[in-house]
Amino acid sequence: MKPAPFVYFAPQTVDEVMDLLRQYGDDAKVLAGGQSFIPTMSFRLAQPEVVIDLNGVEGLAGLREVDNGLHIGTMCRQRTVERSPLVARRAPLLAETMPSIAHPQIRNRGTFGGSLAHADPASELPAVVSVLNGRFRIRRQRGEDWVAADDFFISLFETAVGPEDLLLEVEIPDLAPGSGWAFQEFSRRQGDFALVGVAVVLELEGHVCRQARLALLSVGEGPVRAHLGEAALEGQPMGASLLQRVAEIVAHQDIDPPADIHASKDYRRHLAEVLTRRTLSQAVARAAAD
Repeated sequence: MKPAPFVYFAPQTVDEVMDLLRQYGDDAKVLAGGQSFIPTMSFRLAQPEVVIDLNGVEGLAGLREVDNGLHIGTMCRQRTVERSPLVARRAPLLAETMPSIAHPQIRNRGTFGGSLAHADPASELPAVVSVLNGRFRIRRQRGEDWVAADDFFISLFETAVGPEDLLLEVEIPDLAPGSGWAFQEFSRRQGDFALVGVAVVLELEGHVCRQARLALLSVGEGPVRAHLGEAALEGQPMGASLLQRVAEIVAHQDIDPPADIHASKDYRRHLAEVLTRRTLSQAVARAAAD
């Protein structure tokens, strides 16, 4: 199919983008990498009257090191993040996750901020940025806001970026000393949407968990934080029996996964339990080796 007719703009500056968003509001959509947006337009699931192309906007594609971590521009290509030695050194969980996203051809074009703003529940980046305590810099008509990941993802395909707002960049802070991290997902084929995925960051003091952050994908309307599982880990000495108990808590209390043509609710719970146990074990091992 072909998209419905629309008016196309190719602004060169953020100020121009904001003027267009203010003028057209809900009738406009911004185009970043287009790997999700263009197919939805082609199937006429999305029929914006106005498309604002961000690909020529100056200053949105940067990836830079700051004192406490990284700032990644909304238009930074996923392949750039994947291949960056800076990301591998300062945000190893992010570097490990990137090859799991779709296929190389998709990552060549897809953007870091575009995936996060789209907030697909099966997307890897929202879950990973959530456990990394990421922050989002949003340009609004009245100024700029920094929004924490816990407040950024609201519901299915909905974020704190409003119809007249623009996501500028994402801040990824450094991991604390003594941290371990891991990401795993299960899909039927490499590059398919994951049936379940788990991202974990643990901060250990000796063998005791000081802080835990767990998030799952493909089990809800967005990235799902496993708060009960986190609470069961914190303050406890690490051991195989604890990790198994936490995996069971995550799978049977923290999440209420959907059933669809790809997997039943029980199968997703099973995957969540197995993947949570595996990622926790890997994160503990990495923290111990730090």
